[in-house]
Parts: sequence; C-alpha cells; structure tokens
Amino acid sequence: MKRAIITADDFGLSEGVNEAVEQACRCGILTTASLMIAGPAASDAVRRARALPQLRVGLHVVVLEGASVRPSAVRGLVDAAGNFPGDQFGLSVDYFFRPKKRRQLLSEIRSQFSAFSKTGLRLDHANAHKHMQMHPTVGRFIIEAGAEFKLPAIRIPHEPAGPMAASGTAVGLGGRALNRWSALLRHQAVRAGLQVNDHAFGIAWSGHMTAGRLVRLAPHLPAGLNEIYLHPATIRDSRLQHLMPGYEHEAELAALLDPGVRDAFDMAGIERTGYGVV
Repeated sequence: MKRAIITADDFGLSEGVNEAVEQACRCGILTTASLMIAGPAASDAVRRARALPQLRVGLHVVVLEGASVRPSAVRGLVDAAGNFPGDQFGLSVDYFFRPKKRRQLLSEIRSQFSAFSKTGLRLDHANAHKHMQMHPTVGRFIIEAGAEFKLPAIRIPHEPAGPMAASGTAVGLGGRALNRWSALLRHQAVRAGLQVNDHAFGIAWSGHMTAGRLVRLAPHLPAGLNEIYLHPATIRDSRLQHLMPGYEHEAELAALLDPGVRDAFDMAGIERTGYGVV
C-alpha cells in the first residue's frame, strides 16, 4: 500500500508561508505542517491551524539559523538578537563535544515542545530545521524531550535512490551518505516507540518540488509510509529570499494546488495521510 504524508515545513516563518499552508490544506493535497514555534509569524500560524481541524501540525525544531524560544536561557548558543547562527558545522561540534552547550540545547528543545503544547494544538510529529534531527545529540534530545509531551512520530530523512532515478534525478554520494546515516535516528526512534516514515522525498529537490516533478514521482513512489515535504509560500518576502535564495516557494504552492498532481497521485493509488493514521 502506498501512503504519503504531504507536509509543508517552516509554518510560522512568514505570513506568506502561513497563507500557502492554509490554501494548500483547504484546496490542495496538503495534509500536514511543521511549525516553527518561535518563528516571526508563529502566532498567525497557530490561529490559522486552529481553524483547520483537518491539518495535522507538528513541531519544526529550530536549533540552527532561527530564533530561540527562550534566548535568555541559552545565551551561549544564540546571538544578541536571540537567533541561532547558520554555522551548521560549528554548532554540530558544540552540540556533540561541549557539555554546557548540550545542557542548553536540551533546555531549548524542551522549551520548544512546551511552547507548542501551550498552543492547544495536537502534536502530530517532530522534525528539525535543516535536518538537524540527524545529529546524534539533537535527535536524542528531541526524542527525550518529546517523550514528556507525548511525541508520537519523527521524520527520518531517507530518500531512496531507485524512485528518484526513475523520476529523472540521481541521488548522489551526499544523498546516499545521508540515507546510511539516517539508520541511527531510525534506531533511536523505533527503540523509543515512535512512529517513523519509511521514505522521505524533498531532499534532492529541496525548494524545487514543482508540479512536474511530483507528477513524475507519483508512479514510482514506493510502498509503505512516505513523507513528501515542501516549502510553499504565496510570496517570497525578504526573509525567505535571505534564508532560502533560489527556492521556488510559489511554484511549490502551485504544485500542491495543481489538479494534475492530485490526479497523478490518485492514478498511482497513493493514499494521502498523516502520522498515526493506519
């Protein structure tokens, strides 16, 4: 059986992202969104989500290139404005080797889960900005903190080479290495009793999940639980242009609304679903 969770990441980053999520949920194939709880437009995202009972919402944990939910408690990790830097390698080293920063990291992740809980939204899943859940310390802390808030599922960024090749894109060495490394997170999550996806799509085509690509992918989607994630927005404001130069946010929204994409998924026998749906 082919099942697909269709997710929008960065919910709460801007009102343009939030509007795209609402449109794609009401009129398109979107089933799920991942909320940046400290994002600049998080309050607007929560308001919209409360009016969309069919939308499943999870936590998009931010410990890199984004705002802290409690900057005063993690001064060693953030800048004067309360933002995590974009130095993924440097932060990864700190999170692994520096005990004081690890303690602050765990505190921040717990605070993000707590802030999500206070919205009253049902927690559907968790993942992390820039796939930071793949970091062994970050992944472990998400699972550990998530247990306190009844986290049911976590995304595993494993994009299989076969379906991608059949869709016209080869998974390179980096993608294959990521797939191998994802086994650690899968092991951690399954051991903790969390639900996980079998495959994920949106890595090789990140920011470019256009209608044509989704139509090509549909007949090759493997059996099992797949997560297809996108970054839609109605407009590329200055923040999106700065953080994600080159991304096709509007084209990704168009793909979610495209009747041809819906038809391709239906013809391939793909059930659109969410985590926790059997």
